[in-house]
Amino acid sequence: MFELLLTSFLFILTLYIIWKINARKYISSGTVASAYDAWTQDKLLERLWGEHIHLGFYPSEKNIDFREAKVRFVHELVKWSGLDKLPKGSRILDVGCGIGGSSRILAKYYGFNVTGITISPGQVKRARELTPTGLNCNFQVMDALDLKFGDGSFDAIWSVEAGAHMNDKTKFADEMLRTLRPGGYLALADWNSRDLREFPPSFFEKIVLKQLLEQWVHPNFISINEFSTILRTNKNSAGKVISENWNFYTNPSWYDSIIEGARRPLAILSLGPFALIKSIREIPTIILMNWAFKKGLMEFGVYKCRG
Repeated sequence: MFELLLTSFLFILTLYIIWKINARKYISSGTVASAYDAWTQDKLLERLWGEHIHLGFYPSEKNIDFREAKVRFVHELVKWSGLDKLPKGSRILDVGCGIGGSSRILAKYYGFNVTGITISPGQVKRARELTPTGLNCNFQVMDALDLKFGDGSFDAIWSVEAGAHMNDKTKFADEMLRTLRPGGYLALADWNSRDLREFPPSFFEKIVLKQLLEQWVHPNFISINEFSTILRTNKNSAGKVISENWNFYTNPSWYDSIIEGARRPLAILSLGPFALIKSIREIPTIILMNWAFKKGLMEFGVYKCRG
């Protein structure tokens, strides 16, 4: 019994050391690019999460597959934000496009002409590989804080879970709204903290937030209300911003992402023994994310407004 306990303790300690040593602290936009290049190159995230590196939408009335929930999320955000009112051929900018999952849905199901940008060259390469010939999607390496497009270039701006990687949330909003045409649609979803100025975190919550920032290259989190204010007061915004907290719909994604490894063990094992270690290494952060979102320390904000 003692040997079993000692072995278990050493195993957990080893995983903790690996977790801490390989922390992905935000230093600059380059560290974000490097992290996503690495995740894309080792293919583990794609094997487990599929083409959509974002949370899913779980309707309350039925069970839904992890990957199906991710597709459902895209359609739900399109409908909620009003993008489905745009005609086919509308120009859409996908800010933080990942490997292009959302971009391809927007092009295939809604007939939009989609430009996806990400700071990761590896993601752009993979997005191009996954996109069928003839689909109106193109992908470029670009910093979301310095968009190389003219004012009013797009009929809609789409961004899912990219803002948490931005060290300047105001500049992030400025660039998106600058490139949105007057009357165009903004549809955005992101990870937010609760309002930490009004409700300061406890000692334990500070530890959790520190880990969530350091493990997945996040410079800072702000609240839904804070980001709504940034959008509302922007000179290119029509002023009316609607935001909601979708924690209820997205929270099942966290444990589902762990369970997915059990559902598809060969997806991990086929990548070699180190893939198993890498996948286990992410579990503590996922558990912390689940706890933080369930307790309301973190919130899943969705936003819509018109240019």
